[in-house]
Amino acid sequence: MNSSLISQRINGDDSPFILRLCDGTRVPVLHPDFIAVSPAQVLVIGPDESVTKIDPLHVVAIEEAPPRK
Repeated sequence: MNSSLISQRINGDDSPFILRLCDGTRVPVLHPDFIAVSPAQVLVIGPDESVTKIDPLHVVAIEEAPPRK
């Protein structure tokens, strides 16, 4: 996926979403403040303050997170 498409999602809405990677991994993004996007990499900060580095080319979909009950 193009990093500009990920940036558009971040700037368009502040609700949680999930990055689905080509190997089936799903990386939750709790809020746009917890993700940084550059042309070469995406950094996602998890709830435990871990950092996940992703090549944008490995992102195959952006899924909306299910609403909280």
